[in-house]
Amino acid sequence: MARLLIVGGFLAAVFWVYSIVDCAVQPATRHRGVPKGVWIAIVLIVPVVGGILWFTIGRRRADDQDARPYAPDDDPAFLRSINKKEQDARIAELEAELARLEDEGDAPDTRP
Repeated sequence: MARLLIVGGFLAAVFWVYSIVDCAVQPATRHRGVPKGVWIAIVLIVPVVGGILWFTIGRRRADDQDARPYAPDDDPAFLRSINKKEQDARIAELEAELARLEDEGDAPDTRP
């Protein structure tokens, strides 16, 4: 029974160290839920359970898609999909709308 406890303790320590190192070397973009420092603290404070949480919940896999939605002007796939003419037409349209809005804002107030 003592051997089993020693081996189990050794495996738990190895898993704990591996979890800490894995959490520390992952880029911040590969952490889900809370920031990187919080994950390291969780793994340090709650050794085996923290490591299990890290591998099941916190670690984003390389093939996981980013869950955050992008605005069209921030989405690289969208920007690659439109061509230069479409971009220039959209910019001209937005500039015309902005000029119209500025002209409406400059109109004098005719209310009594």
